[in-house]
Amino acid sequence: MGLLSLGTPLHWREAQQYVDHVREHGIAQFLHIYHQAKDRQNDDLLWGEEVEYVVVSFNDKEHRARISVRVFEMLEELEKPEKAATTSEKQAALQALWRPEYGRFMLEATPGQPYGARLSDLLKVEPSMRGRRQLALTQCRPNEAPLTITNFPRLGTPDSVDGHNTPDGPASKSLFLPDEVINPHARFPTLTANIRRRRGTKVAINMPIFHDTNTPRPFIDPTIPRENLRFPEYQASDARNALPDHIYMDAMGFGMGCCCLQITFQACSIDEARRLYDHLAPISSIMMALTAATPVFRGYLADVDCRWNVISQSVDDRTDQERGVSPLITDKFVINKSRYAAIDSYLGSTDGRYKAAYNDIPLVYDRSICQRLQESDVDPLLARHIAHLFIRDPLVIFKELLDVDDTQSSDHFENIQSTNWQSMRFKPPPPNSPIGWRVEFRTMEIQFTDFENAAYTVFVVLLTRALLSFDLNFYIPISKVDANMDTAHKPDARLRDRFYFRKNVFPVPSAEQAAKDTKVTAAEEDVSNEYTLMTVDEIINGKDDGFQGLIPIVNAYLDSINTSVDTRHQIDRYLDLISKRANGTLMTNATWIRQFIRKHPLYHQDSVVSPEINYDLLKAIQEISDGQRVPPELYPESLMIQCKD
Repeated sequence: MGLLSLGTPLHWREAQQYVDHVREHGIAQFLHIYHQAKDRQNDDLLWGEEVEYVVVSFNDKEHRARISVRVFEMLEELEKPEKAATTSEKQAALQALWRPEYGRFMLEATPGQPYGARLSDLLKVEPSMRGRRQLALTQCRPNEAPLTITNFPRLGTPDSVDGHNTPDGPASKSLFLPDEVINPHARFPTLTANIRRRRGTKVAINMPIFHDTNTPRPFIDPTIPRENLRFPEYQASDARNALPDHIYMDAMGFGMGCCCLQITFQACSIDEARRLYDHLAPISSIMMALTAATPVFRGYLADVDCRWNVISQSVDDRTDQERGVSPLITDKFVINKSRYAAIDSYLGSTDGRYKAAYNDIPLVYDRSICQRLQESDVDPLLARHIAHLFIRDPLVIFKELLDVDDTQSSDHFENIQSTNWQSMRFKPPPPNSPIGWRVEFRTMEIQFTDFENAAYTVFVVLLTRALLSFDLNFYIPISKVDANMDTAHKPDARLRDRFYFRKNVFPVPSAEQAAKDTKVTAAEEDVSNEYTLMTVDEIINGKDDGFQGLIPIVNAYLDSINTSVDTRHQIDRYLDLISKRANGTLMTNATWIRQFIRKHPLYHQDSVVSPEINYDLLKAIQEISDGQRVPPELYPESLMIQCKD
């Protein structure tokens, strides 16, 4: 999360009158940036990763673990070096940059400086992550720990927040979560409340319960009060929205309180950025399944392994009309997805690989905005992408930022761009900035250890190098990317399910391609023979009679360049972890958590994760992250040497 604007956020009633103003000027700002930067070339290949922590407070005497909401006290100290770094020399020496997140119990940390194009930079990732964890620890009390977990398993249960137990806040009006868990910056309570106000009701999050031996059928959550005495205006919607056989959650904090591992790449040009955006999109669901780490919500075992759909539902501000629940009368569009979802269209890379048939889902976009962009020389695919983002309303409008210079500011553009939380994000340069065109890879779940987080980061970075070096093609129809995202949520999907993936990712010989081009027009394209269903093992490790596998492709790239023995050895350890997670030799974090709970002596095979189980689970994860404990089902000890530093 970037630096936060200061000002007076408007209540949704007042903000509504300015949404078209923000859209109008947001497009003007994009066009100014686009025409300034569309021809820039040869920007450095810079990149960085983002790690997020949940700060947990342990009470060993009571055998309880709770979230700590002291993060802003910690940030005050952690941000001091950055605030004191007034010169470029001091800034270059920064070990980490710290930012708040949505939750008052969350920390976000990025490297002090971006990594570069040298292969040796890959070996800086794990030490940087370890250093950031140690810095966070310096601001923790003796009973606290910054854990890289996707979510706090019992968030929303009684006594899950250290010092705050009553869910009575005006922002979320939740049955379960107090507003004290929300970042106190004015943006976040306003964002929470305005999503609810725009939608016309509270958000409704339902995740399927895992039916264990003693789980009631149907499962009707006994913790949901039959009467909402605090917010009676929502009593009917709570009763309607809480589905049988599902875990019900009713606040933005359940989704935006989740942590992830994200990577941002600066491309050398807009064309390269579009290429990375398009070809990484089909990889996003594969990496989500491979990093799965979220099988528990609000104290219950769920029949999913990933966080994505919880976040998607937690920020779904669509009205009944936009969701297709009631006829479209006053709203403009029926919108098929939440703001937080997989991408809806490719940008159309300029490498000659794109075909119109890949964008096979009808795209909802503002046609007047699209026309304006095309009249300003933005190509149709990029124009439709921006016009699609701009079907959304700005949710938080700061009064002081209504009127800005569109040649100097991108506030209005970013107001809408940054609240379209998609699996990939295409990021234009800030105005008048040395920063170039960027792409953000957003689907990976955070892992227990710095070793794992470094391994997945390095793998994705190497995959982008191989993609560009070997001119690879990962296109499949967008509808299949959507299907893969759904599949990735399933328990242990990497072993039990199959994903759509391209059969041949290497360039087609020019003569063969020319022959194909003479036979079909764009309207007649049939791409159904270009992809098939594969297991994650086949996608990552390859199969004898077909696809080469992503790790063999990365290895071929490493073989093609000058790599030192030490560098290759460390990279091989990372790739070995990923290979074994893909083929089932090693568990994902989600499978390990699920097994830990189901084998716990206090577990009653009823899907309930009690406070005692939660405490023992988080204590075990703390020991794993510290290197004191190395479960062989997660990672052989030989892979964890550096974690014991």
